[in-house]
Amino acid sequence: MRIGILTGGGDAPGLNAAIRAVARRCFDRGDQPIGIRNGWAGLLGKGDVRELASTDVSGILHLGGTILGTSRTNPLKSEADTAQLARNVAAFGLDAIAVIGGDDTLSVAPHLHSIGVPVVGIPKTVDNDLCETDYCIGFDTAVGTVVEALDRLHTTASAHHRVLVTEVMGRDAGWVAVMGGIAGGADFILIPEVSIPVEQVCEHVQRRYALGKDFSIIVVSEGVETPDVISKEAIHEVDAFGHVRLDRRGVGDTLARIIEHQTGLETRVTVLGHLQRGGSPSAYDRTWATRLGVTAVDMLHDGIHGVMAAVRGQEIHPVPLDAVVGHSRRVDPSLYELARVFY
Repeated sequence: MRIGILTGGGDAPGLNAAIRAVARRCFDRGDQPIGIRNGWAGLLGKGDVRELASTDVSGILHLGGTILGTSRTNPLKSEADTAQLARNVAAFGLDAIAVIGGDDTLSVAPHLHSIGVPVVGIPKTVDNDLCETDYCIGFDTAVGTVVEALDRLHTTASAHHRVLVTEVMGRDAGWVAVMGGIAGGADFILIPEVSIPVEQVCEHVQRRYALGKDFSIIVVSEGVETPDVISKEAIHEVDAFGHVRLDRRGVGDTLARIIEHQTGLETRVTVLGHLQRGGSPSAYDRTWATRLGVTAVDMLHDGIHGVMAAVRGQEIHPVPLDAVVGHSRRVDPSLYELARVFY
């Protein structure tokens, strides 16, 4: 088969490991992997694809980013693009496509499946919020970046006796904040799943100082909603899939200013932003990306498509794309309660 490989949406550590795995399994089974450039944009217009050779995927396991490039292009926004997508799949002789992406990228895959193109999705998002899977490529490395940052911030917060607010990724779910906050010793964690007034954070910080703890580390997900910060609806800049540009909200900065005003304590903010997407993937991300990439090709050969390869415990199972797209896996309340034990 001629199997297309596509990476779309935000980049994440481990994408190259997944590309390598799909390609290597293709070579092993006598298939020809076809690299699709820059997400779904590579199947629009004249298209931008090329056959991959073994040399193309050699030495990329440890690299961050994606050798195929990525974009947030949504071909379902117009009928013309949707028709062009189907024409290019046929024109390039693609027998199947392995789609590596999050909810937005995977939302296009069911359309291809509906018109007879075999598709298998591979879960990728640093937010780790895709439904039906326990794990998404990029999450472990992103959490590691948050933990390293918190370790460093602890030393400067202690030296200056400051409150330091750290804004991390998490549009609809607070997995990065909770896991990073627990491992990094955060003194308070704010996530989209739990609405907490900023006044409660301020009171907690003041209690810490009354107990002789003269610095605090606050971790906040970028998607947190509270009456004290600008709502998502108030931001009118959106991407191709209609998502608000959360970097325009300044949640961390707003929270820091409120804390300083209400407590009188010097407060600073650190926005980790794209640092969470960059760098070499962790061993955990490399291993799962490799397993998922190989399994995706095997599923296509077994006639299993219209599915996402989902992590369930230590195994990988096919789940229908329709059960994944448009849903979000939220943080388990018990996990958030565990975090609260330590502050």
